[in-house]
Amino acid sequence: MPQSATRRKRLAPSEIEQSIRRFIEGCREPVLLEPGEKPIAIKPQGYSIEPRGDSCVLHAWGENGNLVRRITAIAAQSPGKLELRARRFGGEELTLALLDAACKAGSLQRQVGPGQFRERLRRILAREFSEWTIEHLAASPDLGRSLSGLYTRGVLRRGHHAWALIGAPADAGAAVCNQILTFGLIWLDQVRRRQLRDVVSGLRIFLPHAHIRATANRVAFLRRGKLRFCVHEFDAKGNTAALDERDFGNLNTELLPCRPPAEMAEPVAACVRGLLEVAGVEAVFGMDGLLSLRVRGLPFARAGSGVMTCGLDQQRPLIEEQLPRALTLARELARWRSPNAPDRLNPLYRKYPESWLESQVRLDVRVIDPTLRAAPLYTHALSIAGADRGIIDLLACDPHGRLTVIELKASEDIHLPLQGLDYWLRVKWHLDRGEFQRQGYFPGIELSPQPPRLLLVSPAVEFHPTTETLLGDFPPAVEVERVGVSEDWRRELRVVFRKYGAGRLA
Repeated sequence: MPQSATRRKRLAPSEIEQSIRRFIEGCREPVLLEPGEKPIAIKPQGYSIEPRGDSCVLHAWGENGNLVRRITAIAAQSPGKLELRARRFGGEELTLALLDAACKAGSLQRQVGPGQFRERLRRILAREFSEWTIEHLAASPDLGRSLSGLYTRGVLRRGHHAWALIGAPADAGAAVCNQILTFGLIWLDQVRRRQLRDVVSGLRIFLPHAHIRATANRVAFLRRGKLRFCVHEFDAKGNTAALDERDFGNLNTELLPCRPPAEMAEPVAACVRGLLEVAGVEAVFGMDGLLSLRVRGLPFARAGSGVMTCGLDQQRPLIEEQLPRALTLARELARWRSPNAPDRLNPLYRKYPESWLESQVRLDVRVIDPTLRAAPLYTHALSIAGADRGIIDLLACDPHGRLTVIELKASEDIHLPLQGLDYWLRVKWHLDRGEFQRQGYFPGIELSPQPPRLLLVSPAVEFHPTTETLLGDFPPAVEVERVGVSEDWRRELRVVFRKYGAGRLA
């Protein structure tokens, strides 16, 4: 069989699991790579893989982040590289790669695809901007300046006028294209610092036609001033067109209805009471009215008026006679998912850190912001906000009815500011149309028409160094605040700094 990548037949979930485990065990330096994200080094105690339904759930964690994806198939395999078809939990499909960083064939520095797109973009620029000089067109990563190798970046110059530019290839996928603005703003800032003798007009973004909407909607709300932002779409033949930003800003978003909490009937109520007696178990009602029982953010049971389910990977109906089994599970979770856990590498301790941070905020959101009401507090109210974002969002209000969007991230994430802006835009959209109270949110509270506030909450040392740069391009209407919490937030949630807007930390 040739040593080049080979297509694999459709495998059962258990076979996918075995293939992944064998590949990892055969690597000297296994690394998980997702387009647009930092590579995660796979350690023996830093990942889990298990069949679930018609796929496998892969969970990997390490210094560069925390990632959970559904693996649906083995796409291809070659020496030092295993390509995986995957789905984010929101449904979006993508391709991941397991690489052996110690193997030349699996080197992270291999940049054939981006190099091809760089030359294609050069031809587009030469045709569409024939009176401009193309400079600094590069597709290699610059990790020191937080620039990804998934995008081609450069400068257009004419006399003492210049444009920064960035583009993504047609096969990059939705996730990579939707993240381009983060790196585009970082690149724009660097161009402005370098071209001190030139007038930098702004940023031009080149994207395939199928993946322009998310970026165009964000660009429509960015700070203007003297800077301009232009989004160009291109097709398979290289034809391009500059988009009219007036066509964007109409967001494709849905506010989920908030149903009243279900009233528990016996024997479900008895089961719920028994589980809540276990230290660490918390009860959170969802927008569907069902009760979620969790241990420091990790759900293990759900209850409605007359039915209850229990389990971690797959929940099954629970009857009163089976309460001892559920109590055993809750106590085991409380033991391992604790700031005093005997093994902090245990998967139960490492799973869903954002959900754990959310549970700490839920104990008293006024620790994060004393001006907020303690309740109600909503999680993932919008249909666009799911586990695929990697961020927990909460929606609260103050005594005057002004809404506050709270974005929680337990580890460094370069995309946090723009993902926060994305959610803020949608909350404002529904607020302006009076939809929150029509859908059952904030009962008995008159909401203020003022634009929402935005809080970005993360451990103090986990804010990415580019956060201030990105916030500098936010519109004045977005009242944003960074809230840094202590490193021992699992034990006690304490605020160690607050910073408004794009102000630099001392």
